[in-house]
Amino acid sequence: MKTLPAVYGHYPDLKGKIAIVTGGATGIGYAIAHNLVGQGMRVAIGDINEEAAQVAANQLGEGSVAFQLDVSSRASVEAGFNWVEKTLGDYHLLIANAGVSTMQKSLELTDKDWDFNFDVNARGVFLTNQIAARKFVARQSGTIVNTASLAAKVGAPLLAHYSASKFAVLGWTQALARELAADGIRVNAVCPGFVKTGMQSREVQWEAELRGITPEEVIEDYIRQTPLGRLETPEDVADVVAFLSSDAARFMTGQGVNVTGGVYTG
Repeated sequence: MKTLPAVYGHYPDLKGKIAIVTGGATGIGYAIAHNLVGQGMRVAIGDINEEAAQVAANQLGEGSVAFQLDVSSRASVEAGFNWVEKTLGDYHLLIANAGVSTMQKSLELTDKDWDFNFDVNARGVFLTNQIAARKFVARQSGTIVNTASLAAKVGAPLLAHYSASKFAVLGWTQALARELAADGIRVNAVCPGFVKTGMQSREVQWEAELRGITPEEVIEDYIRQTPLGRLETPEDVADVVAFLSSDAARFMTGQGVNVTGGVYTG
């Protein structure tokens, strides 16, 4: 089993509970799953890549399971979440993290680019949130944390379609939180900045080509925009997600919490 990074902040109220993490096989999702396991939770990792999800669950150890999940398909989400209930029991927490990106100048975007980003980033959050929230309302308990983005706060050049999909995530989060507050269900979002992941590596290559600069210059630009002076790590995001998942954030709902190293402070 590979060495896992430290978990900062421990929340005893999470111990023994069950979480679903979508897009949990790699990157931010994997860091979140690792953190929640460190809190004593049992975690179900749902990912479009079932093999990668299983590898991640094996690395996280006993109490973690994996299942194939296409968040853009209602049938897949319903089947997957029902499988989690049958396998682990009633789940208490949904981390809707699955996301994708492509990069292109706005006037060169295709319908396929637009639909791909919205199908996963926006529709995926809608479907997973709705299906989980119906369970939570029936039980009068449960928590949802969605992964939005810095691009949900400030429109990102070359990522206009991605930004639009993440703005949708934030608007949905705010509205759903207000609807479900009377049922005791909290819904928040986390908004990461320039996070060092496989997705970012792809974006750096795309951006370098589109801007006519080197990948190294793109990364230097990201760091230059970040007052704390480094690229963000998935663990930086995961620690905030664990907080939002816990009773420590009991009076927070409808929030889009910035985790950007100071890139955006609004």
